[in-house]
Amino acid sequence: MMKPESSSANFRINAPRPNGQTVGRTPPTQPGVSTYSLARAIEEMGTAMSFPRDAEIYRESNPASYLYKVVSGTVRTFKALNNGRRQIRAFYLPGDIFGVETGPEHAFSAEAIIEAKLLVIERKAVVALAARDNDVARQLWSLTSRELRHSRNHVLLLIQSAQERVVGFLLEMADRVSAADEIELPMPRQDIADYLGLTIETVSRMMTHLEKRAAIALPTSRRVVLRSRSALNRTNAESGVPLCLTTS
Repeated sequence: MMKPESSSANFRINAPRPNGQTVGRTPPTQPGVSTYSLARAIEEMGTAMSFPRDAEIYRESNPASYLYKVVSGTVRTFKALNNGRRQIRAFYLPGDIFGVETGPEHAFSAEAIIEAKLLVIERKAVVALAARDNDVARQLWSLTSRELRHSRNHVLLLIQSAQERVVGFLLEMADRVSAADEIELPMPRQDIADYLGLTIETVSRMMTHLEKRAAIALPTSRRVVLRSRSALNRTNAESGVPLCLTTS
């Protein structure tokens, strides 16, 4: 990934001063004295970058040098498989933070699904801030823990029936994308299939089946109306597996 360059005076990656301090807002110096949050740190210290549709943000095995916050658009993280297919690990929507890793390299690649604007901050800057601010440290740990829980839940997701996977996905997206019962899915069905471990034909067949049961309506291929949340919830509850599509 190219090194971020600020595209706005409001967003910047802090540069060192000769005395070792940083340019911009001074972070707290006493452990436990919290004037920052992780999201606020990214907003105030980060750089704005734009990525066109399908553009690579970072590649698997690249150094995990930055954290990212989605301002607009949608991002997918994925792993390319030996058979030519890919396994999508997560979708990140506006407000989500991604790029958190437990090691020095990225375990998955990241791409913009649609044109995306991101805030980018150096990982070492966040780690240094967390060392001075207990609140930021707790939030960074919580974010890492959610990533690990997501990995566990995604494995459990893949052992469910095709219908349970699709229903669980729709319910989760309804909660994340809109408070109403109408969802404008930002990702194509191939992405949904690659996330759920299904073929695109199976995803389409399950959508049609749910539409015939009057559980959903499909005005377009991307727009889904939840006509009966109770029916969808009953289907999803049968598995008893919690779904977590992101770490936000």
